[in-house]
Amino acid sequence: MAKVPKKILNDPRNVVTEMLDGLALANDGRVERLDGKDILIRTDLPDSKVTLLIGGGSGHEPIFHGFVGQNMGDAAACGQVFAAPSPDTIMDAAMAAHRGKGILFLYGNYAGDNMNFDIAAELLEEEEGIDVRTVRVNDDVAAAPPERADDRRGIAGDIYAIKVAGGAAEECDTLDEVERIARKAVGNLRSMGVAVAAGSIPETGKLTFELADDEIEIGMGAHGEAGIAKQKIASADDVADQIMEKILDDMPLGKGDEIALMINNLGATTMMEMLIVNRRVRQILADRGTIVHRTDVGTFLTVQEMAGFSITVMKLDDELKHYLDLPARSVGLSNM
Repeated sequence: MAKVPKKILNDPRNVVTEMLDGLALANDGRVERLDGKDILIRTDLPDSKVTLLIGGGSGHEPIFHGFVGQNMGDAAACGQVFAAPSPDTIMDAAMAAHRGKGILFLYGNYAGDNMNFDIAAELLEEEEGIDVRTVRVNDDVAAAPPERADDRRGIAGDIYAIKVAGGAAEECDTLDEVERIARKAVGNLRSMGVAVAAGSIPETGKLTFELADDEIEIGMGAHGEAGIAKQKIASADDVADQIMEKILDDMPLGKGDEIALMINNLGATTMMEMLIVNRRVRQILADRGTIVHRTDVGTFLTVQEMAGFSITVMKLDDELKHYLDLPARSVGLSNM
């Protein structure tokens, strides 16, 4: 039986409160916690701009609340561990961040998030007259076939979507334009992950799933949702080949196509392992003549101490490259 990993905490019931306090302080004045609520907001918001509100459950740090900053999210509505933020939290975050040009909600495609953000959007429009648009990230190719892409989960592709939409919200004058660019970014994203060992829930101490010592699961979701196959552990090259085959079947890339590439640590995977995977992915792309414009290797979306990684590919054009490469500074991602 798998052992529950050790954690250094205070009261497990207070992990989100204490984590958000620490995260706000880690931004060195650029981000603050809103009135003790589970909301982080930029302190340097211009007087007139389209607002980008991001959010989701805690426990996946640095996403989402670690990506608040210039050319990133303007505010983040935070839920409890692996739980959607409440409609009230989302509304409070939206009202605090709104600067008169409407709000774009951007978050991962999960039932709880969809329901609560939709409730908040309806109330904001009905009670406050605020124009709210919604873009859901659905980059996980393991979650559903192409004909049901709207049913796919959002995983590490969220980060590139936030980066592009955040830049657009900083530079574009209208909510229509920001929404268009965000939808374009999401449509060009594909991701897939592999789990080697489970993470755990701080308050209960229970593992999110179980794998045998010699097993891995290809395509597992960010909360331990079932993947497409359990199998014996394989080499880094073999696993990278399996993941890239699924991604490239879904979004074929050829000679001259440009992409951004992300190798994301799900929580307990070493940089050594991720770089070995990156080496193989780059070989696969080079064989196709695909150009890697940008590579991000690191910790962006985690599942506590889950061992494993995900690969994200974003097909680029000049517009997406512009917004992706704009300077940004946040705890989760800095691009100066």
